[in-house]
Amino acid sequence: MTGKCKYLPHTSKPQRIDQALAERFASCPPIGELLAERGIATPEEADRFFHPSLRDMHDPFLMPDMDKAVDRLNRAMGLKEKIMVYGDYDVDGTTAVALVYKYLQNFYSNIDYFIPTRYDEGYGISLPTIDEFADAGVKLVIILDCGIKANQEIAYAKSKGIDFIICDHHVPDDELPPAVAILNPKLEGSTYPCPHLSGCGVGYKLMQAFATSNGIPYNDLEGMLDLVAVSIAADIVPMVDENRIMAYHGLKRLNSNPNLGLRAIMRICNLSGREITISDVIFKIGPRINASGRMQSGREAVDLLVARDIADAYAKGKAIDQYNRDRKELDKQITEEANNILEARGEKLFDKKSIVIYNKDWHKGIIGIVASRLTELYYKPAVVLTLSGGLATGSARSVQGFDIYSAVDSARDLLENFGGHTYAVGLSLKEENIPEFTRRFEAFVAENIQPNQLTPQVEIDAELTFSQLTPEFLSNLRKFNPFGPGNNKPVFVTRKVMDFGTSKLVGKNLEHIKLELVDDTSGRVINGIAFNMSDHFDDIHLGRRPFDIVYTIEESKHPNSPGASIQLLVKDIKLSEKV
Repeated sequence: MTGKCKYLPHTSKPQRIDQALAERFASCPPIGELLAERGIATPEEADRFFHPSLRDMHDPFLMPDMDKAVDRLNRAMGLKEKIMVYGDYDVDGTTAVALVYKYLQNFYSNIDYFIPTRYDEGYGISLPTIDEFADAGVKLVIILDCGIKANQEIAYAKSKGIDFIICDHHVPDDELPPAVAILNPKLEGSTYPCPHLSGCGVGYKLMQAFATSNGIPYNDLEGMLDLVAVSIAADIVPMVDENRIMAYHGLKRLNSNPNLGLRAIMRICNLSGREITISDVIFKIGPRINASGRMQSGREAVDLLVARDIADAYAKGKAIDQYNRDRKELDKQITEEANNILEARGEKLFDKKSIVIYNKDWHKGIIGIVASRLTELYYKPAVVLTLSGGLATGSARSVQGFDIYSAVDSARDLLENFGGHTYAVGLSLKEENIPEFTRRFEAFVAENIQPNQLTPQVEIDAELTFSQLTPEFLSNLRKFNPFGPGNNKPVFVTRKVMDFGTSKLVGKNLEHIKLELVDDTSGRVINGIAFNMSDHFDDIHLGRRPFDIVYTIEESKHPNSPGASIQLLVKDIKLSEKV
């Protein structure tokens, strides 16, 4: 092993698939195995999985309070009341606001949108903002990707004659806000079939229900699924059920006729003219939309996403791209500072199961990213705090399988506010409470986290030989897209491969290995890349020893090179056991 991670060795699993499905993939057994691992047992289920259909979307009225939400929206439009569409400043919130505002604007003009700034109003809805809405004559607020814990604020709004429809997907408390309707598939008692929608996904379901109630065809609404796909990828919600259907069709839209704002970002990212994938959204499109809310104002992201002119959209996209450049510089600087602090803790950090770190001068918009970086680097749940508005404000990020929401919740009496879900939480507390919060957070993590959750795990889906990397196999493998939690990109192991003799070190510091590999089942040379694994180079290249590789399969960007259609992204290397 590399020493950086452990992988769970592949074991043969009983194939709970019927004979017809087994026969369909008789010449490609690993595909049947991958389907079985996803609970797909029949040809009909395989067809639905390989060809996600909008016809399989759930009835939006299965969501509790949907009828109340639609009735209130219809009444507001009938009375010509002022409607405000309100959302969080991250990707999920801004795409949700853009979708709902842009869709309703087709039918109603007395509507506006509002995104709070991270530095003035802060997360969620604030009392001063409600006063502003009351003064502007707002009668209905559709709040997206937040609001589920705004009990006091929504009660205050009600006293001012303002109704709220909440469209949220964060974990609710026992006591709910006095909104006219709460749309949240995580509500206790909810039987909605897809409980892990993004905030934008919940907004989409409201628009579906609105269209249904008014006899409006879904055509225009389905044309906005690119926004939902961006939210699903950026918010890392499970890529299963309805989410996978919306992501699949949203990606098709991104690749054919995308939203003008998204088109501008794609052009700025040099993605024009190539197939857009979920990875492109996660690493290129999403961070730019997010940078607006992190560095300046999330409203600028919505302005971009509702733009009706490509030149205007491109100008707005360039400004947001600059925010992203600034964000990267700050991200690098703060991560280095945090890492230096943690390295100075030495053995004290080694003995801890979690990380809590505070610096009052850090940029509030970057600490969520820094928390993610520290979690990846140390593989421990991490909380990063800074000072904002007189409170220590921060973000918590978790490792695979550990519920960080419960960990933060265990110290809720020390907090001024918090919210989120299993792997990401936002929180604020008084500065003097940080030491006690740190102690109790660590105590909860130490008591509840499993030892295996403190080491990266790579679970292998199937064992392959190079002779099985056939065009048929690769064609079927592409049908597993789009990938994400619950439908992760399959991880394979191939044993006793050899360096063809042409592998070499690459990278600025020669830290990566560009691999050219063979095994004894095929005469083909297969390309691969092993990032940050240069310590294996002498053994596998100069020593010419057989080794096992764990990898995912990527489409090659160099179609004329050996192994033309694929490249292996190697996650781990282990010298083969001697026979």
